[in-house]
Amino acid sequence: MTTYNTIRPGQVWLDTNGNRIQAHGGSVFYEDGTYYWYGENKEKTDGVSDIWHWGVRCYASKDLYNWEDKGLIIPPEPDDPDSPLHPSSQMDRPHIIYNKRTKKYVCWLKIMQKDGTQTESVMTADHILGPYTYAKKGLRPLGMSGGDFDLAVADDGKAYYYFERVHSETICADLTDDYTDVTGYYSTHFPHLCPPYVREATAHFLRKGKHYLLTSGTTGYFPNPSEVAVADTWHGPYTVLGDPHVGDESRTSFHSQISSVFKVPGKKDLYIACADRWLPQEMDRKYEEYAKTFEAFFNPDTVQPEKDMFEGRNDAPVANTSIADYVWLPLRFEEPGAEHPNGMVWIDWKEEWRIEDYE
Repeated sequence: MTTYNTIRPGQVWLDTNGNRIQAHGGSVFYEDGTYYWYGENKEKTDGVSDIWHWGVRCYASKDLYNWEDKGLIIPPEPDDPDSPLHPSSQMDRPHIIYNKRTKKYVCWLKIMQKDGTQTESVMTADHILGPYTYAKKGLRPLGMSGGDFDLAVADDGKAYYYFERVHSETICADLTDDYTDVTGYYSTHFPHLCPPYVREATAHFLRKGKHYLLTSGTTGYFPNPSEVAVADTWHGPYTVLGDPHVGDESRTSFHSQISSVFKVPGKKDLYIACADRWLPQEMDRKYEEYAKTFEAFFNPDTVQPEKDMFEGRNDAPVANTSIADYVWLPLRFEEPGAEHPNGMVWIDWKEEWRIEDYE
């Protein structure tokens, strides 16, 4: 059995059974002395079949290094072609929050429909490990096509839903008291004409009364420059601070995409940016190359390119993400000053690092 005592970004990470950890687009949830890391199970997404996911998998740990496989907390539904959890359905980015009033764990799932629209399915459970049952299917929040998202809960129990209004802007919407829908109150942020500039994969965190959003651009599984923004309230307005990745000349966020930010309990100021390296086999691709192609496809003012961006590289209907890796790195904070009046959040590359090295 492989035992870890450090975090090694970009290297293969195995569970306590010796298998690759499959918790992609995931988050870490802390409860009663145990860390739960859950996400998309990509073990069967080999780039050959049309399997996009095989449910939501969860792992448990006491130290954030060594993870025990707790199995599928939300299994796929292969016998129902119309199910949002059918393996060919593009289910992404599960997020779980706990509702103290209803005593329910609430999980939102982004679902890409066959016609290209994106909806949400909402499920609830009495324990973080399930079983989960449907509360909503085919939810179009605010009547919008809702893409990548994050959920966050305030100290007073009010919850918020940050999502990409597909290929347009970022929305912050208030959730209902039971966290299974939106109330109708929302704010808009970071408007852009089209990919690759539209912000997605929003990750919210709170530090010293300030709200931060870490986002990526929109280039599918190919990585791109991240962006960090800060505000005084949940709904902003948000001020863009820039790309946090220090010395990242490739403009690929160290060849990764951040899915969530986890504040480590008991540590004074340790926040971990949890990211996926979706395509470790494609790290030679240049951002500028595919960014132009994405803009050409989505910008209504440009001529559509004649050649597919995947030609000669990875033309499978589904990318092989079964071998995707993880890039977990600590955040470093610069307080407001002359150079950065609103402060700054930095992410430094580390080949290896330890939780114990932080206060």
